[in-house]
Amino acid sequence: MGIDLSLIWIVIIFFGVMMYVVMDGFDLGIGILFPFVPDRHDRDVMMNTVAPVWDGNETWLVLGGAGLLAAFPLAYSVLLSALYLPLILMLLGLIFRGVAFEFRFKANDRERPVWDLAFAGGSVVAAFCQGVALGAFIDGLPVRDGAYAGGTFSWFAPFPLFCGVGVLLAYMLLGTTWLIMKTEGALHARMVQVTRPLVWIMLASIVAVSIWTPLAHARISERWFTFPNLLWFSPVPILVVLGTVLLLRSLRGEVHSQPFLYTLGLIFLGYTGLAISTWPNIIPPSISIWTAAAPPQSQGFALVGALFVIPFILVYTTWSYYVFRGKVRLGEGYH
Repeated sequence: MGIDLSLIWIVIIFFGVMMYVVMDGFDLGIGILFPFVPDRHDRDVMMNTVAPVWDGNETWLVLGGAGLLAAFPLAYSVLLSALYLPLILMLLGLIFRGVAFEFRFKANDRERPVWDLAFAGGSVVAAFCQGVALGAFIDGLPVRDGAYAGGTFSWFAPFPLFCGVGVLLAYMLLGTTWLIMKTEGALHARMVQVTRPLVWIMLASIVAVSIWTPLAHARISERWFTFPNLLWFSPVPILVVLGTVLLLRSLRGEVHSQPFLYTLGLIFLGYTGLAISTWPNIIPPSISIWTAAAPPQSQGFALVGALFVIPFILVYTTWSYYVFRGKVRLGEGYH
């Protein structure tokens, strides 16, 4: 029995995208939270909590995209053809956010609000477009003769737009719990206050997606609600409820890292649920990972490079977070 290179590659891409969602999610969330924190000094502290690590977080997005191109070129071409508008807007948002991140610290008092707006606006656009792309992917993409067969604006539909809002909420929750862990004083207290209602709104959006997807797609309903799958997958929603309870309780505790860790757990469970809903299709509803796979020689050659690079990414990512651990106070920053 040979090695299933397609399965190995889909695990790598799944891991890379998950790492991006987790790591870039909380600094996008900080940008989304900017309009709710008008004080300049609080905004300085917020940005300094991620200043040493934010640009390295996007390495995982590059890894996921490059892996998709190398291992599943059919999926890469179809997804880019179907989603090029939201993906272009996402990249523009990331560019605005990145430029604003650096320029804001060097701007004078008159120019600073412009860069604050660019940072917040870029974060909102990038997060929303990621959610729209995810929703359109789950909805399914028509493929004919190996090419995308839908319209330019097929992604502009109720479910993808709702997913865009859902991702905004998820990143906001990552941002508030990150700041609970990294800040103190009035800003810390404010983030605790904001997080409580945000948890309930986030839970409501998870429930809405969990109901919407099986009602709209028979394949997803069959995946979740037929035996024995119902027994195998039932721990996912149970763990979501448990994680929500623990997250709300942790907001009253003294261990400030707990809310962020529980939020990571909820994000992982939601991400896993979406993977279960679409498996084994890399282009829902009908193109599997094996159908879209590159030749084994190409997958094997690229895999050697990936297995060489990924440990280095993990090491420098872990080291950077370790070096810049702990609370960030006003006047203590990377810039």
